[in-house]
Amino acid sequence: MLSLPVFNTKGEKIGEESIDPAILGGHVNKQLLHDVVLMYQANRRVGTVNTKGRSDVAGSGKKLFRQKGTGNARVGAKRTNKRVGGGVAFARRNRDYTYTMPKKAVRLATRMALLSKIEDHQVLILDGLNLTEPKTQVVARALAAQQRPDIAKYETANKTQAAKQTLGTATLLIGLHEHDPNFYKSARNIEGVKISPVSDFNALDILKQRYLVLTREAFGKLKQLAEQPVIRRPVAAVEA
Repeated sequence: MLSLPVFNTKGEKIGEESIDPAILGGHVNKQLLHDVVLMYQANRRVGTVNTKGRSDVAGSGKKLFRQKGTGNARVGAKRTNKRVGGGVAFARRNRDYTYTMPKKAVRLATRMALLSKIEDHQVLILDGLNLTEPKTQVVARALAAQQRPDIAKYETANKTQAAKQTLGTATLLIGLHEHDPNFYKSARNIEGVKISPVSDFNALDILKQRYLVLTREAFGKLKQLAEQPVIRRPVAAVEA
C-alpha cells in the first residue's frame, strides 16, 4: 500500500491516506506514458499554417522566352520559387495532426501517471479548505503553508531551509471531486496552478504539473474511479 500525507490549511500534518498500487496499474510503463502524452500534444496542434505554392500565386505558366538564342540563362514560368513573386518551394499546407489510441491504453496511462506522482512523493491531500465564496487569498495562503512532500520525507539538518520549500512557488494541479465554481474562481489567478475535477484527469495534465494536490473528497472519488474496470461496449445481437 502507498501512503499519502494529509495536511490542513496551516501546513500541519494531520494523518495519512493509503491506496493500493494495483488499481493504478501496479507499475509505471514509461513507453505507454510517452505514447499517450505525445498523442495529447499532437491533438493540441492547430495545424492552420498555410503558404502559397507555385500553383497558388498569380501568373502565367508560359515559358518567359525561348530556350536558345537570347544569350540569357534558360528559364521557365514566372511562378517558380526562384523568381520574385513566385511560389514557395515545398509549401506547407493545412493538416490535421490528431490521432487516437485505444481507450484502455489511455485510461491505463492516466492511472500510471498518478502512480508515478505518488511514488515520487509529489502528491498530498489538503483537508479543511471549504470555500463559501471566491477568495483567492485563502487558497494562496493554504498552498503557501504546505511543505513540499518530496522534501518533507527527508530528515534535514537545516530545518529553516526545508521550511522554505513550500508549494507556493511550484506548479500545481489541484484535483476536486467535482466542479466547484468558488474554488475555481479562487485559484485560477494563482500563477502555475491548474484546477480540474478528478474525472477529467489525463496523463499530460498530471505529468506536466510538478505536484498534485487533492482534497479528501477528491481522493475518495479518485479511488472509486480507479477501482472501476474498463467496461466493454456490448455487441448488438444479430438476428438470423
